[in-house]
Amino acid sequence: MEHLPLATPVTLQIEDLCFSYPQRMVLTHLSVGIPPGVTLVHGGDGSGKSTLLRLLAGELPAQAGTLQVNNIRLGDSAVAYRQQVFWADPRSETLDQTTAVDYFKSLHRLYPRFDEQLMGELTAGLSLTPHLNKPLYMLSTGSKRKVWLAAAFASGAAVTLLDEPFAALDKASIGFVLELLADAAEHPTRAWVIADYEAPGKVPLATTIELGQR
Repeated sequence: MEHLPLATPVTLQIEDLCFSYPQRMVLTHLSVGIPPGVTLVHGGDGSGKSTLLRLLAGELPAQAGTLQVNNIRLGDSAVAYRQQVFWADPRSETLDQTTAVDYFKSLHRLYPRFDEQLMGELTAGLSLTPHLNKPLYMLSTGSKRKVWLAAAFASGAAVTLLDEPFAALDKASIGFVLELLADAAEHPTRAWVIADYEAPGKVPLATTIELGQR
């Protein structure tokens, strides 16, 4: 794991995070400060990349440790914490009966800094416009993932969690997302945490969390 210079600001602080499944330890006393910009969670199959994102989202309860975004601790106020963290499980079928446009409308209530104007640019850039009024179950895997990506970048959340953001995307959309991440790398306050097998192209990384191979 790369260590940050002492003067580097921290958006998400992870302290002594521990998690295990009944037959397997995943994380043991993970402590790291995640700064603004793009952080890569790197590892092989079964290393715990998706599990870590779910823990950071507050979706999965840790056995020990604390999570804090700016001055808000998950343990003190789960609702306020989750308003600071965007997470959408790309494999979930929970919202399959919901249209993309209705899903986007619901985000206004969840994220105070949701950017409607940016959402329009994102849906156009990801070629989602023809699919906005379709239930998510009617979309291809790639188009469904584009819905989550558009929501993530428009959310305005202090911390945005992306699980394998390039999976199932066409070449043009991969290029578009790389451009978005290159801009994200320069953001002074927002942090993007990407879980993937490799670094996102030439996007500058603020830090890397190495989970290794299993």
